[in-house]
Amino acid sequence: MGQRITIDPITRLEGHGKIEIFLDDSGNVSNAYFQVPELRGFEQFCVGRCAEEMPRITQRICGVCPTAHHMAATKCLDDLWKVDPPPAAKKIRELFYNLFMLEDHTLHFFYLGGPDFIVGPTAPKAERNILGVLGKVGLEVGGKVIKARREIREVMEEMGGKAIHPVLGLPGGVAKRVKPEEIEKIKAVAEEGLEFAKFSLQAFNDIVLKNEEYVKIITADIYNQPTYYMGLVDDKNRVNYYDGYLRTVSPSGKEFNRFKIQDYAEHIAEQTEPWSYIKFPYLRKVGWKGFVGGENSGVYQVAPLARLNAAEGMSTPLAQAEYEKMYKTLGGKPVHLTLAYHWARLIEALNAAEIIKQLANDPEILDPKVRTIPTNTPKEGMGVVEAPRGTLIHHYKSDSNGILTEVNIIVATQQN
Repeated sequence: MGQRITIDPITRLEGHGKIEIFLDDSGNVSNAYFQVPELRGFEQFCVGRCAEEMPRITQRICGVCPTAHHMAATKCLDDLWKVDPPPAAKKIRELFYNLFMLEDHTLHFFYLGGPDFIVGPTAPKAERNILGVLGKVGLEVGGKVIKARREIREVMEEMGGKAIHPVLGLPGGVAKRVKPEEIEKIKAVAEEGLEFAKFSLQAFNDIVLKNEEYVKIITADIYNQPTYYMGLVDDKNRVNYYDGYLRTVSPSGKEFNRFKIQDYAEHIAEQTEPWSYIKFPYLRKVGWKGFVGGENSGVYQVAPLARLNAAEGMSTPLAQAEYEKMYKTLGGKPVHLTLAYHWARLIEALNAAEIIKQLANDPEILDPKVRTIPTNTPKEGMGVVEAPRGTLIHHYKSDSNGILTEVNIIVATQQN
């Protein structure tokens, strides 16, 4: 008689999930299921709503990345009305979004991933939490973490109305410009954010990479999962969180496809299973072969490591140097080691910090023209951003009055 192991709930994630593992008589895993037992229904109950409400509704999907849904929905509205925001509006959005990426990656590493890495995988359960992290790294370091997050969120609140559920994005632009008297605070936070990102990578180097036991765990074959990888890239195939082309590479690292969001349905299909409310996207041109990895399976990964695998580099110099160091240390591209996501996450935090500094010092961001009023009749639109945990796609159809008739949302968790 085999054994059944239930992990319910899965902790350190946003939402409700459980894992059912079935062992055979020999103690080997015969089946494992990731189940989402709760029906959310956002795609359905948004039908009949005014399209411009979506940036405020959909950010309630997720408690840790509301800004990602806010921005994906806002960009989807741009496309729905076929309106191009002014340059200053795009830069304000990108600045705001990179502030969010830096803050969220910090949260994830120190609060969600850190308890296992920093406190240690063999530590008692009661110590594997943020208090255990503070006990290991010291109150001074803990104070840095809390201070950095607080200051970033203060700037986000000033720019977006709210830090958690912003009211910044509008079809064709943003609701609020950046004024000259506000930019100095943003520049100061940019400098501090950059130093904190460097500090976080140094902490990872000192605590994780210099610990042989940790490195053995990271590089263990049990955590080696070759699949396809997807992420947004710019014109030079460098990682981008706000805009660009969706690029997919094969398990060997070769480009599989590269496309604009408007063509996503040609490349991504969705599978459903009777034992979960989650849907499972896969690469349409490879096909659904079940929950297996490799070249012949349409399963693909998103999020920090997947983005770095799918790109050819980072867009800023310090992050590029760390990107090269990671691949050199782990044996070249692509890296299939699940636990390397934490390292990739900190490289992205550094990249976001560098972008924040660039944009904060760009004089065009102070231009008072921050919206192009939509004049076209809405019909269909798509928007994409890279959420901290991976590619996020919004797709809306509406009637001529902008009342939604169909909604499709593909979130990062589903693609992973």
